[in-house]
Amino acid sequence: MSAPKIVLVDDDAEVLDAWRLTLELDGFEVITRRTADAALSQLTRDSSAVLVSDVRMPGRDGFGLLSAVTAIDAELPVVLITGHADVPMAVRAIREGAWDFVEKPADPVLLIETVRRARS
Repeated sequence: MSAPKIVLVDDDAEVLDAWRLTLELDGFEVITRRTADAALSQLTRDSSAVLVSDVRMPGRDGFGLLSAVTAIDAELPVVLITGHADVPMAVRAIREGAWDFVEKPADPVLLIETVRRARS
């Protein structure tokens, strides 16, 4: 049985590496990408992955990525993460189809639990 696949997107290399390590230590297969467009190349219909993405990134942001992913596979869980969160942004994320919305810095236990729930 293969490890659950997570596609992790953040333009900050240090944050990306920390999240990758956290999730890999918990048994997930993690694919990291620094841009939304690079992440899209990893996702197909029925890819059985969870997408975890920062909201604020150069080029296509997390909301743009959410929209593109929803067009590919509306069932694929998307978790958006940001350090610039407010209630209206969280509501927007859920209304636009995000599975969940997490504030940075993401507590490692919360991140793992959120990804696990998204996979089930």
